[in-house]
Amino acid sequence: MADPRARFWVITAAALVGFTVTLALGIWQWGRAQEKLALHEAIERRNAEAPLDERSLLLNATLEEQVHRPVVLRGVWVPRHTVFLDNRQMQGRPGFYVVTPLKLQGSDAAVLVERGWAPRNFVDRQKLPAVETPAGVIEVRGRLAPPPAKLYEFTTAGAGPIRQNLDLAQLRKESGLALLDIAVQQTGAPSEGLLRDWPEVASGASKNYGYAFQWWALCALIAILYGWFQFIAPRRKALRA
Repeated sequence: MADPRARFWVITAAALVGFTVTLALGIWQWGRAQEKLALHEAIERRNAEAPLDERSLLLNATLEEQVHRPVVLRGVWVPRHTVFLDNRQMQGRPGFYVVTPLKLQGSDAAVLVERGWAPRNFVDRQKLPAVETPAGVIEVRGRLAPPPAKLYEFTTAGAGPIRQNLDLAQLRKESGLALLDIAVQQTGAPSEGLLRDWPEVASGASKNYGYAFQWWALCALIAILYGWFQFIAPRRKALRA
């Protein structure tokens, strides 16, 4: 660009745009980190609340707002509708998440319980792990959770005890059970052939903080380079002339 003044203002405009965009992106990532921290704090507060029993669980109209809250439920297992969710890991080992409906005591309603993890038999892939399912009324301690997360699969949700994913509407139809829209993740020591070393819920805010500092570092670099090449370097050159 022949005109030095025009070149100056074009570079200034480009630097201003870059500075503004990177500054704003850093602020946005910082805000996302604060949102995640607030959500994590809310989860921690729910974890510290008094456990819900089966009666208070059924009376609660906003179950989605109670996720991660502890529960102590009494009911009866419905083992014929147990689902073994494949390709789930615990302690770095592949296996199954074992999910069994629990028919709540004193009600026709039932809730899906992620009872724990069991290893897979890689010699006979259709062989189910030995999982004990006590008969009669039992007590389950755990925390409220969304229905089991789905993994990618090439086909629709399958049938039978071993499945890649669990479709809640399909299981309602298959079982005839009045399943709630929320699940329970059973906690406690290993028992009944199952591990319960569930992943801890992390805020994930550190990743957003990292992104924020990266954007702000780029913002600072744009400002430094602009100041150097637009003001300091030309002045040094003029003094040497």
